Amino acid sequence: MTDDALFPLIAGKLAGENIVGWFQGRMEFGPRSLGNRSILGDPHSAAMQQTLNLKIKYRESFRPFAPAILNEDVREYFDLDTASPYMLLVSDVTADKLLSLSAEDQAKTGFEKLGVIRSDVPAITHVDNSARVQTVHIETNPRFHRLLTSFKKETGRGVLVNTSFNVRDEPIVCSPEDAYKCFMATEMDVLVLGNYVLLKEQQ
Repeated sequence: MTDDALFPLIAGKLAGENIVGWFQGRMEFGPRSLGNRSILGDPHSAAMQQTLNLKIKYRESFRPFAPAILNEDVREYFDLDTASPYMLLVSDVTADKLLSLSAEDQAKTGFEKLGVIRSDVPAITHVDNSARVQTVHIETNPRFHRLLTSFKKETGRGVLVNTSFNVRDEPIVCSPEDAYKCFMATEMDVLVLGNYVLLKEQQ
């Protein structure tokens, strides 16, 4: 599949709340997956955090996820005045993206707080209204930047959930074979290997 066909197709799948395994080029080195070995989802979906935890990562439902966002859009969503290309900086979600909580939601404590929808991007907003941000730059990852740009064209939002391409207690996938095995062993909907697209229902 050509790039011109690939990027709008996957942006549409993500906008439809499909979970996408994204495998591109060489593997990252370091503590985070930054768009080459990633599992991606729509952070605007209220169900995405639990779905990723329970059906993909097989870990506790409350575990938070991080956003990958176009560097040029970061200030639209986060109180961050510097680049964060390695997903290592934590920032507050901007006040205009936060929702007004009911008295009932404000009174919740402990695990009850985890189910509260507190922003326009609930899948990546922690209970303290913060997120660990990855800024995506066209100069360093043009393919991931293009996917975010295509998703923004589809939805108006240049931000995605980005979590490492693995399940609990397993290393991040390295090879296409690793990626396919992880894809088939979870409830991921779509696998993208370079310019090849595999749909779960066709496997």
